[in-house]
Amino acid sequence: MSKDCTIQDVFHRFYPSFESTHSISPAQRKAAYHIMNCKTGAFGVNVSVCEDCGCMSVHYNSCRDRCCPMCQEFPKEKWVDARREDILDAPYFHVVFTVPEELNPIIYSNQKFLYTALKWVDARREDILDAPYFHVVFTVPEELNPIIYSNQKFLYAALYHAASDTLSELAADSKYLGTDIGYICILHTWGSTMNFHPHIHAIVLGGGLDVKNYWKDNGKDFFLPIKVISKTFCGKYMAELKQLWENDRLEFHGSAAPYKNYYTFKELLNTCYAKEWIPYCKKPFDGAESVIRYLGKYTHRIAISNYRIKDMTESTVTFSAKDYKKQGLWKEITISGEEFIRRFLMHVPPKRFVRIRHYGLLSSRNKKKQIALCRNILGYNKYISKLKDMDAPAIIRLLYNKDICKCSSCGGKIIPLPTEQHFIKPKPHMLC
Repeated sequence: MSKDCTIQDVFHRFYPSFESTHSISPAQRKAAYHIMNCKTGAFGVNVSVCEDCGCMSVHYNSCRDRCCPMCQEFPKEKWVDARREDILDAPYFHVVFTVPEELNPIIYSNQKFLYTALKWVDARREDILDAPYFHVVFTVPEELNPIIYSNQKFLYAALYHAASDTLSELAADSKYLGTDIGYICILHTWGSTMNFHPHIHAIVLGGGLDVKNYWKDNGKDFFLPIKVISKTFCGKYMAELKQLWENDRLEFHGSAAPYKNYYTFKELLNTCYAKEWIPYCKKPFDGAESVIRYLGKYTHRIAISNYRIKDMTESTVTFSAKDYKKQGLWKEITISGEEFIRRFLMHVPPKRFVRIRHYGLLSSRNKKKQIALCRNILGYNKYISKLKDMDAPAIIRLLYNKDICKCSSCGGKIIPLPTEQHFIKPKPHMLC
């Protein structure tokens, strides 16, 4: 029995045998190598010495892989802080978009186009308006999972297209709000048990600018009917899926193989059209600062974190997961070590895939002028990034009240030594 183990421990024990018996993509192999070698010296070391007592300390570098559970907290905080400058004191909504699970195999085979943070989060502070924000989740029927899983490159991208077009087009309709809004879309591909469950989380500004550059919002209520969102999102996603089929762009691997047949594929489409696509919208956030912290919760998350690993034996891994059939109560699940590795690697994004995307007023080309205009109209103050222009030691001191430049033995000043130390270089095939 091995308690207090980490995901790195699980990979050390089970990944070698998994790799020898399974087909693994270059991106998955690279992520596994990074996880197993993070903070071991494989990515270099930093050596420091105290000016007063001469005590030396060695710190192993992290891998900085976005799939590594040990490398997410610092990037998350920076990203969230950066978003402060974008926030408006207006309502924000959280919207989640998902697709039917039947599409998962096709999406998984085409990740590149579908998947297309301390300082990052902090920088977002400057984007925030003191306006209502909402969290909306877009999901798809689980019947689509096999196709999505086999076509991640195209079908993840289709998720972004369908979700963003749904929000922007409906918001621009004078029947609902008649404005240009701003929102951030984040792709997650996992459920609580690390199952394949692709869906889009959207943090939506609850108001926007009309054609005359006047601000309009709907107060504390979300401005779009959920049923209208559902039908529009379904139509857009399925239209892109059919277009990919007609253009012979889809691949069909594993459980998606039967859908090579036109009639089987047609039957799948009919099944998905008949199902109710159920996006949901959470209540508006309580103030702009809660939007900032909420962003950090979703932006740099991975399929599972170390704290959920409860036990590991010679052949199994036990972890905690939410049981949504029982009101989200936590339960423990035990699976084989190789099955754990398989589930984890399903959620490694394609190379250079952008998971966090900004639209409308919050897009890079618009936010500098448009967010400033919104603040002037609403009379809101600008949230200032807390971490801007800070180096890593200063950020750690501010966030964690820990001075890494102070000697733990005598309290003297620590200075870094020249970086000529030897270190193990990554294997050549990991440099892709």
